[in-house]
Amino acid sequence: MIARKKPIEVEFFKLPEKFMPDDEQTPEWLIEAWLNGTLNGDVEDEFGDDEHLSNVTIETLEGTMSTDIGDYIIKGVKGELYPCKPDIFEMSYDIVEESAD
Repeated sequence: MIARKKPIEVEFFKLPEKFMPDDEQTPEWLIEAWLNGTLNGDVEDEFGDDEHLSNVTIETLEGTMSTDIGDYIIKGVKGELYPCKPDIFEMSYDIVEESAD
Protein backbone atom coordinates (compact mmCIF):
# COMPACT_ATOMS: atom_id res chain seq x y z
CA MET A 1 0.00 0.00 0.00
CA ILE A 2 1.07 3.57 -0.63
CA ALA A 3 -0.23 6.75 0.98
CA ARG A 4 0.33 10.42 0.23
CA LYS A 5 0.43 13.04 2.97
CA LYS A 6 -2.48 15.46 2.78
CA PRO A 7 -1.47 18.97 1.79
CA ILE A 8 -1.73 21.14 4.88
CA GLU A 9 -0.13 24.43 5.79
CA VAL A 10 1.90 24.74 8.98
CA GLU A 11 3.63 27.66 10.63
CA PHE A 12 7.37 27.34 11.20
CA PHE A 13 10.39 29.17 12.57
CA LYS A 14 14.03 28.47 11.72
CA LEU A 15 16.31 28.65 14.77
CA PRO A 16 18.98 31.31 14.18
CA GLU A 17 22.51 31.03 15.55
CA LYS A 18 21.67 33.35 18.45
CA PHE A 19 18.06 33.04 19.53
CA MET A 20 16.02 34.72 22.25
CA PRO A 21 12.25 34.33 22.38
CA ASP A 22 11.73 38.08 22.80
CA ASP A 23 13.42 38.85 19.45
CA GLU A 24 11.18 40.84 17.10
CA GLN A 25 11.42 38.06 14.46
CA THR A 26 9.99 35.42 16.82
CA PRO A 27 6.36 34.53 16.05
CA GLU A 28 3.78 35.00 18.80
CA TRP A 29 3.05 31.27 19.04
CA LEU A 30 6.71 30.57 19.83
CA ILE A 31 6.83 33.32 22.47
CA GLU A 32 3.75 31.72 24.06
CA ALA A 33 5.52 28.34 24.02
CA TRP A 34 8.46 29.92 25.90
CA LEU A 35 6.15 31.49 28.46
CA ASN A 36 4.18 28.29 29.09
CA GLY A 37 7.28 26.05 29.27
CA THR A 38 6.82 24.13 26.01
CA LEU A 39 10.04 25.71 24.71
CA ASN A 40 13.02 25.68 27.07
CA GLY A 41 16.67 26.60 27.01
CA ASP A 42 19.60 27.96 28.97
CA VAL A 43 20.22 31.69 28.76
CA GLU A 44 23.87 32.36 27.90
CA ASP A 45 25.70 35.65 27.91
CA GLU A 46 29.15 34.94 26.47
CA PHE A 47 30.49 38.48 26.38
CA GLY A 48 28.20 40.43 28.68
CA ASP A 49 26.00 41.89 25.93
CA ASP A 50 24.85 39.05 23.71
CA GLU A 51 22.21 37.04 25.58
CA HIS A 52 20.87 34.02 23.72
CA LEU A 53 19.48 30.56 24.36
CA SER A 54 21.48 27.37 24.19
CA ASN A 55 20.36 23.78 24.69
CA VAL A 56 16.92 24.59 23.28
CA THR A 57 14.37 21.83 23.86
CA ILE A 58 10.70 21.41 22.99
CA GLU A 59 8.10 19.48 24.94
CA THR A 60 6.38 17.47 22.20
CA LEU A 61 3.65 14.84 22.17
CA GLU A 62 6.46 12.23 22.08
CA GLY A 63 8.47 13.77 24.94
CA THR A 64 11.30 16.29 25.22
CA MET A 65 13.20 16.84 21.96
CA SER A 66 16.45 18.76 21.46
CA THR A 67 17.08 21.26 18.70
CA ASP A 68 20.17 22.57 16.94
CA ILE A 69 20.94 25.88 15.25
CA GLY A 70 19.27 25.84 11.84
CA ASP A 71 16.55 23.37 12.83
CA TYR A 72 12.96 24.30 12.13
CA ILE A 73 10.32 24.47 14.82
CA ILE A 74 6.95 23.57 13.35
CA LYS A 75 3.53 24.33 14.78
CA GLY A 76 1.33 21.37 13.82
CA VAL A 77 -2.33 21.30 12.84
CA LYS A 78 -3.46 20.95 16.47
CA GLY A 79 -1.04 23.57 17.82
CA GLU A 80 1.59 21.04 18.87
CA LEU A 81 5.25 21.96 18.39
CA TYR A 82 8.05 19.78 17.14
CA PRO A 83 11.56 20.26 15.73
CA CYS A 84 12.51 19.27 12.20
CA LYS A 85 15.99 18.94 10.68
CA PRO A 86 16.61 21.20 7.67
CA ASP A 87 17.03 18.38 5.14
CA ILE A 88 13.74 16.74 6.17
CA PHE A 89 11.96 20.11 6.18
CA GLU A 90 13.17 20.89 2.66
CA MET A 91 12.08 17.46 1.36
CA SER A 92 8.67 17.69 3.05
CA TYR A 93 7.58 21.32 2.70
CA ASP A 94 7.28 24.06 0.11
CA ILE A 95 7.18 27.60 1.49
CA VAL A 96 3.89 29.12 0.34
CA GLU A 97 4.21 32.53 1.97
CA GLU A 98 7.31 34.52 2.87
CA SER A 99 7.25 36.48 6.10
CA ALA A 100 7.45 40.26 5.86
CA ASP A 101 10.86 41.34 7.19
